[in-house]
Amino acid sequence: MIKAEQLKFDSNGLIPAVVVDHYTKEVLTVAYMNKESLSVSMEKGLTCFYSRSRKELWLKGETSGNYQHIVAITADCDLDALTVEVVKDGPACHTGEESCFHNPVWVSEEYKQFSYDALYDLIRGRKTNPQEGSYTTYLFDKGIDKILKKVGEESTEVIVAGKGGSKEETVFEIADLAYHVMVLMVEMGITPEEITRELEKRHVVDKKVKQETMK
Repeated sequence: MIKAEQLKFDSNGLIPAVVVDHYTKEVLTVAYMNKESLSVSMEKGLTCFYSRSRKELWLKGETSGNYQHIVAITADCDLDALTVEVVKDGPACHTGEESCFHNPVWVSEEYKQFSYDALYDLIRGRKTNPQEGSYTTYLFDKGIDKILKKVGEESTEVIVAGKGGSKEETVFEIADLAYHVMVLMVEMGITPEEITRELEKRHVVDKKVKQETMK
């Protein structure tokens, strides 16, 4: 474990801090800390930065209520930069965007990354802003019974494909099931973060059981 005294602050007594969402791993913002703000951050478990323009400390969320609860702070190999993993209470950006990084400059079509969160947002958009001819909108129009029926059908198709031994077909059917489960999540107001939290709780329990078994 690295000690705070080992970190290398620049000539102005600052160190850059890249803030990352604990659940989505999305970069939320890049700010600066000095020794005092880092100490406050670790003491409170909330991000506290140093404002280079105002020349003062600022606790993120103190005025907006959008606090960032720190999960972990990690230094890079040179000990002169930090990543701060957080669980946020609200948007990270003062504009109301979830991340300060919301202005695409260039995206490679070849390596464009799929995101479950982006798919979830797309599905949610089909519910809040229905589009004619959209299958997703059709499911929401039909309601919970239709959605549950499709989840059941897709679950059966996964079982059939898996029993048949075809990896390619099973992957295809699992993708169908994942999509319909997300439709169900949106219909019921369940977020990906809630599922992640539930899985994390199970992971902690599993580790405890494993440790007890090894004693």
